[in-house]
Amino acid sequence: MPKMKTKSSCKKRFKVTASGRVKAGQAGKRHGMIKRTNKFIRDARGTTVLTKADERIVKPMMPYSR
Repeated sequence: MPKMKTKSSCKKRFKVTASGRVKAGQAGKRHGMIKRTNKFIRDARGTTVLTKADERIVKPMMPYSR
């Protein structure tokens, strides 16, 4: 059997945690920070865990993740 390929876009954007959840960077912080509220900027720090529905989309593209 040939090796399966991982989507390059996924390996750059996502990591899989030890419990199997998918971790991603927060969306909406690239530009336009002036119009964002301070609360939004504060809450969007760091990374977030994807929802179950989004996980089902991403996981098949990463066959060798845990």
